[in-house]
Amino acid sequence: MTHPLHDPLILEPPPTVEPAALLGLLAEAYGLEGSLHPLGGERDRNFRFAKREGGNLLIRVTHWAEDPAVTDFQTQALLHLEAADPGLPNPRVIPTLSGAADVPHDFGGKTCRVRLLSWAEGEALAGSNLSPGWQSRLGALVARMDLGFRGFSHPAQNRRLLWDLQEAASLRDFVADIPDAGHRALATRALEYFAEEVSPRLAGLRPQVIHNDLNPHNVVVDPADPTRIVGVIDFGDIVHAPLVQEVGTACAYLLTEEAEPLAGPAGFLAGYTQALPLTAEEIALIPGLIMTRMAMTLTITGFRSKLQPENATYILRNAPRAARGLSTLAGREMDEMVAFLAAACRSADA
Repeated sequence: MTHPLHDPLILEPPPTVEPAALLGLLAEAYGLEGSLHPLGGERDRNFRFAKREGGNLLIRVTHWAEDPAVTDFQTQALLHLEAADPGLPNPRVIPTLSGAADVPHDFGGKTCRVRLLSWAEGEALAGSNLSPGWQSRLGALVARMDLGFRGFSHPAQNRRLLWDLQEAASLRDFVADIPDAGHRALATRALEYFAEEVSPRLAGLRPQVIHNDLNPHNVVVDPADPTRIVGVIDFGDIVHAPLVQEVGTACAYLLTEEAEPLAGPAGFLAGYTQALPLTAEEIALIPGLIMTRMAMTLTITGFRSKLQPENATYILRNAPRAARGLSTLAGREMDEMVAFLAAACRSADA
């Protein structure tokens, strides 16, 4: 089976889109007129669409190499969440005039699927000036979203995904693409630990569909009140996986530069476990999952930025944070980190 890093979805850049053709499609299929404003994207070509009558929408032109069943998996997940918990701030699918969830269209000789989604007005969590305690509020919201995913399934949910932590051990052959020797050593150690200690225990834990990419660029907050989350976006990496993988992935982006770097993940866990308790077996894997996600970030972005130097700024946006975090945690005892995070979970139950 082809490794996800050798998939055209990863090797080939996002589709080339002629703005005039896309505007014509929007007018014909959706009855909408307006202007296009390019956005970043790892695989898809994304735009903010400013409607002529006011307001914004998100356009996603799906990579031509993505299986249409996977695109439908993402769409059906959004529709399921909307029905399960209408108050969740996830994107809403905007149907075409005929009621379809997306439109196939030829761009540069390749068939892509065009989707229109609601737009979250605000700014990314990554650029916000946040007050203490925001991690707990984020954790509570993510738990609510994971509860909303309960019972959802789709034929494409078991697709292989590069950013699936369950694939981490297979990335060891690609660590050489990390440019910094020190970072290569840290990533190698983390991926070896995952393969030997985490993966065998992860496989037996409760699975479900998860968002799988709760990095600070995918959480949108109200600039006037950064404690208020107005959007959880980019469901392109959803996957059926152990539930604790959601937590480990989110916490990998929450390390702080304070005296206790795990204070951010602890706050997240306090909010998360109050709504959705974790077992002792799940909590025991969280530090290893955090380090694995950071090692994956360094490895995957190192590989992909060489292939697509024109998109390197977007691809590498989370790499410096991952390198700092991995370096910080590398000197800590695993048992001590598990005990610290377990205490945060117990405080939520008190």
